This record gives sequence, C-alpha cells and structure tokens, in this order.
Amino acid sequence: MTVLILTSKEDVTADMVVTKLHEAAAPVMRLDPADLPNDTVLSAHYTRGDFEGLLSANGRVVSMGGLRSVWVRRPGEPAAHAAQPSAWLTAETRQALFGMLYSASARWMNHPSDADRARLKPWQLRTAHLSGFAVPPTVVTTFPRLARQFAEEHGKVVVKSASGPPPGEPPLALPTTLIGADSDFSGVAAGPALLQRYIPKRADIRLTCVGSSLFAARKAAEPDQVDGRYGDTEHTWEPVPVPDRIRKSAHDYVDMARLAYAAFDFAEDEDGFWWFLECNQSGQFGFVELETGQPISDAVARWLSRPARR
Repeated sequence: MTVLILTSKEDVTADMVVTKLHEAAAPVMRLDPADLPNDTVLSAHYTRGDFEGLLSANGRVVSMGGLRSVWVRRPGEPAAHAAQPSAWLTAETRQALFGMLYSASARWMNHPSDADRARLKPWQLRTAHLSGFAVPPTVVTTFPRLARQFAEEHGKVVVKSASGPPPGEPPLALPTTLIGADSDFSGVAAGPALLQRYIPKRADIRLTCVGSSLFAARKAAEPDQVDGRYGDTEHTWEPVPVPDRIRKSAHDYVDMARLAYAAFDFAEDEDGFWWFLECNQSGQFGFVELETGQPISDAVARWLSRPARR
C-alpha cells in the first residue's frame, strides 16, 4: 500500500517525512498536481460496474486500490506547469485528479473539502469557542462605525489578514498591526477587516497536532511584540508541556474540523494563559522540529503509513 504526497518539488518539510517513510520501508509516490499532464499520467476506468484508477509519476505506478493515504501538503495549481496553461485546463485537470482520488478509500491528511472550510478564519474562531479555547474578542466587518466602536471598547486592537498574504509577485507580507481608536476606519468599507483585542504576550506558542499526538513549542517574545512571524527576536523555539485544558480543546477542535493534521498558534500572556489566535490546517512544522528536536515528521510518517482500520 502506497502513501501519496501532493506537494511541490521544493518542499523541504515533505522531504523530512519522505525520509522517515523510506526508513520504515513504506512505498511513497510524490507528485505535484502542477506537473499534470506533462510529467504525470492518470487514467480512470469505470466499466462493468467497477472503478479503477492509475497514477504514474517519477517512474512509479500506483492504483487507487493500492493507496493507503494521501497527504495534501503544498500542491501547486493543477496543470500550472503545462506547455499552454489555462483556466480551462486547470479545471479539467482538477476534476480528473481529485475526482479519481476521492473515489479511492485512502485516508486523507487533510481531505480538501475539510481543509477548505478549516481555512476560513471566522469559522476557526467559532470552532475554537465551541472547543473551549480562550479567544480574544474579534470582529470581522465592512462597517466603519462598528470597527471604530470595537476599537473604542477594547483600547488596543490589532488588524490582521483573514486569508493570509495576497497572491502576486513579489510576495507581499501583511504583519498583524497594532492600531488605536483614533485610526481612520473608513477603508473598512472597501473590504472586510478583521479586528481583534490586543493580547500583550510574553511568548508565542505553536501546538502541532498529528492524529492524537500533540507537540507544543514556545518562543519568548520581545516587549510589545505584535506579530511573532516577523523580526528576529534572537529567541528559539523550546518544547513545553501541553496543559490538560489545551489538550482536550485541541482534540475537540480537530474532531469537529475532521482534521488529521493541524498547527495551532497561541499568544501566552503575562499570567501564562494561552489565547487562541488561529489554526493552520497545513502549517509548517519543519522549523519547530529542527529547533526543538520534537519527532513531528516521524509522527506524520507513522500516521500516513499505518494500516487502515477495517
């Protein structure tokens, strides 16, 4: 039974897991949907009431019946590397590839339909509340007066992107920005803005969930630091225990989200309390493993290669 990894060729984090799978003698096929149809061949057969699908890439051939699991890491847009790419070719290739994979009985990390929903920040915040996490007061609005009232009520607030950096070249960084009630909120009417009460933090927390396994890491923050992703604090990630309350909430969250993998971000306040900020269903873990020594790639490999439950 084969593990299928959908990701780009330059994915170093996937390289770490592939190494673990090779060490466990688990068959692996790695492909980027962007390489279809040039370097990858697919075929699906629906005859005599039966279904069979085949994928061929990098000298390997795997049948849909021979797939153990599918890891959706950082795949490119289907057919993006075609000789004559087009929106039509991308749509046709996505239909063929994922329609075939959805017809298999493999386990997913994570299933694309669940992953698409898990990316939605308002849905994340609601699910975090239901899971028992502490979530800072937040508003997503296109109403300038409501945004101003929110800032006046909570004093220091941050504005952040709901969807992440916008596409384009060169890539554009959008750090979380601290603003005051005297800011100009008229621009909110041009597009949805996400405002959140500012949490003064002493550390950033990254909690990586792989199946039922949890790996927590802590990185001390500089005074008045707002966005831990930007700027060199000269601090490193260190492993920390997972509080029982957080453990239960994390398991409840991934159960509700139907996720096999998730990367949670928290702000640790001055009292040591963890505030939920977001959950990235495909968040990076390589940098945490390299600094902490936590066996995250090994946990991913074990989840992908374990026999399916009957």
